[in-house]
Amino acid sequence: MKFAPFVGLLGGHGAEAWAILTESRAAQARGEDVIILSIGDPDFETPTFVVDAAIRALRSGDTHYTELEGRLDLRSAVADKMSMTAGVEIGPDRVTVLAGTQNAFYAVCRCLFGQGDEVLVLDPAYVTYEAGIASTGATEVRVQQPAESGFRPDIDELAGSITSATRGIVFSNPSNPTGVTLSSDELTAIADLAIEHNLWVVVDEVYSDLVFDGVYQSIAGLPGMLERTVTVSSVSKSYAMTGWRCGWAVGPPALMDHLRRMALITLYGLPGFVMEAATMAIREGSVEVARARETYRRRRDLALEILAEARNLPTLIPEAGMFLMADVTFHNSDANLFAWDLYRSTGVSVLDAGAFGSTARGWIRISYGVDDIQLGEACRRIVEFTHS
Repeated sequence: MKFAPFVGLLGGHGAEAWAILTESRAAQARGEDVIILSIGDPDFETPTFVVDAAIRALRSGDTHYTELEGRLDLRSAVADKMSMTAGVEIGPDRVTVLAGTQNAFYAVCRCLFGQGDEVLVLDPAYVTYEAGIASTGATEVRVQQPAESGFRPDIDELAGSITSATRGIVFSNPSNPTGVTLSSDELTAIADLAIEHNLWVVVDEVYSDLVFDGVYQSIAGLPGMLERTVTVSSVSKSYAMTGWRCGWAVGPPALMDHLRRMALITLYGLPGFVMEAATMAIREGSVEVARARETYRRRRDLALEILAEARNLPTLIPEAGMFLMADVTFHNSDANLFAWDLYRSTGVSVLDAGAFGSTARGWIRISYGVDDIQLGEACRRIVEFTHS
């Protein structure tokens, strides 16, 4: 039987890198001595008071269809949270609740881009952006953020990549996989280009609560950007709620109308008890977010301290999030082969960062989303491997 041409757009050049995660999970389930540092899933449990909110909702019969755009209480909580990082007032009419950041990103792309459009993506970029953009018929244009500059955006290259077909700029801030957080000057430069060329900006802010130093700034709050910026995020990382599948898109009200219709045909509203839990997390979870941020900071420092003993393994100090990058080109120019050799020799599973884009080839991404004991042991095994 024949499938639609669309299915050929659902992969990506980096898809094979995830095979190591599948294998290491299976080995761990068999009871083998494996430490998985190849996925960004917090090891914390969802806060008890958040789980309790969902249970209360379930017991009260909150198991029916819900509003397509999401409940007003949750959209208001998201709007208030976004108003703080943007520095401008954002109302719930600018928020649509969807099934996680990835679902939100896909829905947004389908509403903004189409056949013949070009979308600039800062490279490296999260793996699923490629397929999400390709599914619209648009062409993804990668703009390199060189390793030599610490994977920071090259504004001149970004400007030089804009053509008459360009419709948008896509990036994550803070970045997955690099942990880079864009400066005020970098955000302003991107905003200036978007305004000058009348472009959409789609920014993934799922790690914005996990910036280690300073105050996070949303590009949506810069002058002239509120009506052309779409921000996607979720409760997944900040509140240890990856499995709850609750995210959102924040943007102009006219786009929210289109996203509501997307939700009608793809989702038909999130479960009410999930939205009750998410609302509780955002409204009452500031202490838990701060604790998570400091835990990741401590783990980052632990990993960097141990990995400093490795042989010829330069690392990038992440400014946010739960990943750090290490350059393995001295050991193997193919980071995917390095990752597999490391796994087979030590049981430590890391990810080839080249899956996120050509700029990151020769680097691996190491998650510190495990406890200190496992992280320390895994990093020591990596150090020993580089000396073998």
